[in-house]
Amino acid sequence: MDAAQSNPGPAPAHPPGATGSPAHGLGSPAHGLGSPAPGFGSPARGLGSPVRRLLVPLGTLAAVGSAFAYVGLVDPNHPGHYPVCPLFALTGVYCPGCGGLRSAHDFITGHLAAALGANALAVAGYLLFAVGWAVWAVRTARGLPLRISLSDRQWWIIGSVVLIFSVVRNLPFGSALAP
Repeated sequence: MDAAQSNPGPAPAHPPGATGSPAHGLGSPAHGLGSPAPGFGSPARGLGSPVRRLLVPLGTLAAVGSAFAYVGLVDPNHPGHYPVCPLFALTGVYCPGCGGLRSAHDFITGHLAAALGANALAVAGYLLFAVGWAVWAVRTARGLPLRISLSDRQWWIIGSVVLIFSVVRNLPFGSALAP
């Protein structure tokens, strides 16, 4: 066997009849779809397009709602259902998330004062998530992208608030913030 037979040369970029070729790719008449598939360069069309666009926000809401429903049904105040915070177990120091499950349980069951007492930062997070999700859903239904861009300064402010909350809730005068 000579070298010409063992190495026929480079294969063409799109051999005739290949499914990825322009002549027979997705959306071509030969493929049988007639138009490009959504997500492949064309906007989603048809009667169900707003519903189709809302699948990801609705799926996210279903996942978060399921988690909240579980925490609402399985009380974190009874030991054995949830793991203990590793930072608190090892050091006795409350992290920014300590009391978050109890806060979520109280929030879901309608005890807002108890939810704020368990973790006020978490309650602010629940409300921020609800507003953010609503904005996301409305913009997605209208076919507009959601862009959240925070400056370095804003990230530093958020980090500072979380850090101050964490420190204050571990000090004697901040015991009202402790779970």
